[in-house]
Order: sequence, then structure tokens, then C-alpha cells
Amino acid sequence: MEPIKDSLKRVVNVPSFQERYEAMRQTILQHEQVQQFIEQNAGEIDNQTIERSLLKLHEYISQSTVCCKCGTTAQCTNYLQGFIPKLLITNGRIDITYERCEQKILEDERKEIASMVSSMHMPKEVLQATFEDIAIDGNRSRLDIVQQIVQFIDMYRTTGELPHRGLYLYGQFGVGKSFILGAIANELAKLKVKSVLVYVPEFLRELKAAIADHTLESKVDFVKRAPVLMLDDIGAEAISQWARDEILGTILHYRMSEQLPTFISSNFNYEELEHHLAHSQRGEIEEVKARRLMERIKATTSIMKVEGENLRR
Repeated sequence: MEPIKDSLKRVVNVPSFQERYEAMRQTILQHEQVQQFIEQNAGEIDNQTIERSLLKLHEYISQSTVCCKCGTTAQCTNYLQGFIPKLLITNGRIDITYERCEQKILEDERKEIASMVSSMHMPKEVLQATFEDIAIDGNRSRLDIVQQIVQFIDMYRTTGELPHRGLYLYGQFGVGKSFILGAIANELAKLKVKSVLVYVPEFLRELKAAIADHTLESKVDFVKRAPVLMLDDIGAEAISQWARDEILGTILHYRMSEQLPTFISSNFNYEELEHHLAHSQRGEIEEVKARRLMERIKATTSIMKVEGENLRR
């Protein structure tokens, strides 16, 4: 049997193989970025270094070395999707490291922003809302609201601390109150500020079920400690004494005491919501307890009316 080293030598000496090898070598060495790298590192690279590194150099030129801006890294044709190769010298050899391309960085930033917004039962369009999507159309109330939001965000940018008061947005059904909350949350997420958005009617129903599986305390705790809390559509349905006093009362008392900003949306203004909260599901009227909850709401928010057409028609 022929020794393997003799077999390899015989194969290597085949003219077609040598020609292909030399053609590949010339392609590599004529590559503009390879030439630039060799010139920039001339003091560390000699012919022997190049010969030992041909496979790595071939790997390098076989890929896109700049971001192709394909719109999504899922379409990237590089060995590592979303990464572009960079040449470097390690231990006397030319090697490759991989760095995120512009598209990958953009996608990672989007994921990080999304991770800063937690949602409980909020619709997808609200979670994707942006400031640019808020329709002003000469509407003074909407312009005032946007100015208040900008002041809130600018104060955080300037001081590094969140203002203690959020906004209480009220208005007719479908005028975009929830959408504005989503836009605020996403704008804060760009500054790495975490928000929790809660659709109140569904959240209260979930908490009833949480009593049985012993997750009530952890869910309430998660909401009340949020750096920025947004309670959407409070007062949308009849409320029980338990939900008013033990859940909303507990959450808002904690946030008032800790001076954590809260944003709330409702179809009711302050007075109308207080009247609504005073009437329990059982038909009982408890004005004092409703007033106590409203004091906490007023302490954590500034009221603003959202006007405009019903956007859901």
C-alpha cells in the first residue's frame, strides 16, 4: 500500500491542482482590502506569514466585508449572518474576527428597545406607536400633550432622574389615548428607561385568577415597582371593592410614596372617575374610599384632555 504522504505529494504535484492553487493565491493577493491590510502591517507580515494564512484570507474575501444593508440579517449571505469579517494579526498569523454590521446593530437596538417595554394585554399597534405617528393636525390639546411629554423626557435627559408626575389623559373613546401611552413608552425605551403598560380591565380579571395559582402578589409587585407605569383605560368597567382598594389602591399608594411616575388613560375626567369608583359592583356607594384613591391619582398625575375624532371608525 502506498504511504499516505506519497499519495498527497503525488496529488499536489498534479498540474491542474497547482494551477488552481496559484489562481486562488493570485485572487487573494490581488484583493484590494487584502493588499491594504498587508501594506498597513508590512512590518509584521512576510511571504511566509502570507502562505500560512491563505486559508483565512480566502475565508475573508469569500464574504461581504461591508454591510450590504439587505434590510434584515436573515438574508445575509456571510458565514455569520449579521457579522462582517475583519483582518488582524495574532501569533504571527493573519486571522479573522467578526464584528456586527450596521443592520445587525440596528436590529439589536430595536430588540433592546422592545425589551424595555413590558406589556400586559395591550394591543400590538399601541406597543409599536411612535411620536412621529401622533396626529396633531392643528389640534391644540394634542400639541399641548406632546409638549408636556417632551418636557418630561427632557428633564430625564438633563438630570438623569424621572419627574415624579406622569399624565392623566382623558377623552372620548377612540381618540388615541392608549396610542399616546405607547409612544411615550417607546420614546423612554430609547433612553433605556423601562415602562410597564397595563390594560386595566383585563389585568384586574387576570388577578382574580392569580389568587388560585398564588401569583397575585408577584404580579402586583411587578406593576407597582415599574420605573414608569402606564395604566390604560381605568374606569372602563364596574369595579369591585377589592380591585379598587386592595389592587389599585395598593399600587398607587406605593407609587405616590416612592415618587414614581404614573401615566393613566380614561374616558372619565377626575370628577367622573371618582363618581365611578364610588359605586361598587354590588351597588354600594363608598365616596370616602373613592376619594382616597383619587387623591393618589391626583398626586401622581397631571390631567390633560385628549380631543379629536374617533380614530377607530
